[in-house]
Amino acid sequence: MYSFDRRLQYPVKVASPDPAFARMLQQAIGGVEGEIRVCMQYFFQAWGARGPTTKYRDMLLNTATEEIGHIEMLATAVALNLETAPTSLQEAGAMDAVVGAVMGGENPRHVIEGAIQKHILSTGMAAMPVDSDGVPFNMSHIYASGNLAADMYCNVAAESTGRVLAVRLFNAAQDPGMKDMLQFLIARDTMHQNQWMGVIEELGGTAAMPIPNSFPQDMENQQHNYDFFATSSDGTLPPPARWNEGPSVDGKGTFTIFPNEPMGEEPVLGPARPDSGAQLEQM
Repeated sequence: MYSFDRRLQYPVKVASPDPAFARMLQQAIGGVEGEIRVCMQYFFQAWGARGPTTKYRDMLLNTATEEIGHIEMLATAVALNLETAPTSLQEAGAMDAVVGAVMGGENPRHVIEGAIQKHILSTGMAAMPVDSDGVPFNMSHIYASGNLAADMYCNVAAESTGRVLAVRLFNAAQDPGMKDMLQFLIARDTMHQNQWMGVIEELGGTAAMPIPNSFPQDMENQQHNYDFFATSSDGTLPPPARWNEGPSVDGKGTFTIFPNEPMGEEPVLGPARPDSGAQLEQM
């Protein structure tokens, strides 16, 4: 069960509407780095969470619900940035005025026209569940494996790329209100990255590796489980590094460099079946 509040999680104010920036904000809503992605990812991880305690499930549900608020903030920001855009691109001088005031002659006209046209035709000047190119959000970006540790690493990656995008949007923003909103979202990405790492640490940190730790390591190939495979045409080996010499990160082995070479034979397949549609020479 979920509830709502008409008030925003954080203030969203736009002093100088910018339709082109509205289009950029769409990436933070429906892009692969966006808020719909993390919201759905955390929800599905929570709904499938198993274990003797509900604290991880509850944590994921709390954060997923917070992300709904972030989508709402960004959708509001898109709408406010489109609020004074002309309802018709044919209005005399309207587009030129918007281009002149908003873009300062620096960006091509078609960018702002495309942003306005799409939002007029599809939603009447409102946000959409799409990225900055108008591509609908694809749920195939959602990672919910049922393995808590694996999911936490996916969440760290999601929040990291989301923070990168938010920083880029902040650098592109001209409006003080938009910068303020993005500073808040960037701060929340900082917390969430640390939050997921906190779960990993609580699960044992690097000692929880490899994932899944429920598979006995004595059943895996013991010759190559900590080898760095180096492939080089002239046989030269890479210089020493943290990942190819010394104790492994999980503390359960020792890194070594293995010159990558064929350990199997050339595959030989049987003839094609008569009903396979192959050429006679293949049968």
